[in-house]
Amino acid sequence: MSAPAANPFLSTSLKWGGLFALGLAVVAGTIGFLVAGLPGLWAGLLGAGLAFLFLGLTAGSIILGQRLTADDPGSPLFFAVVLGAWLVKLVVFFIFMFWLRGQDWLDPWVFFLSVIVAVLGSLVIDVLAFQRSRMPYVDVALPGDDKSEN
Repeated sequence: MSAPAANPFLSTSLKWGGLFALGLAVVAGTIGFLVAGLPGLWAGLLGAGLAFLFLGLTAGSIILGQRLTADDPGSPLFFAVVLGAWLVKLVVFFIFMFWLRGQDWLDPWVFFLSVIVAVLGSLVIDVLAFQRSRMPYVDVALPGDDKSEN
């Protein structure tokens, strides 16, 4: 038997992450608007949007790596795809930080706090999705399993 794909875990993480990012956009945007006006609203929405973008890039790179390597997670191509996506996220993050620094239409504290909440929330979502996934630890043949019947 082949190892089970991580797609159910990733799809669960993406669904919960999307709902979390939507909720965070509403809450952070509202609080940001009440605290700092329109720049706070934009900061809360942008922080939540970046969090969902990065969550999607992570899950998408793992799914792409699985498809390219036929579910062989030990393949160098799998690691190249996942690490390449990580480097893209890092570069995009730094580009956004340099571009957003000093912008008048963005409140930096609301943006900072919404990104921190988004990162912590996505970590909690990934842990919960992983814990609740039913993935076997080992692949053993059970009595009565006959591979010639397939």
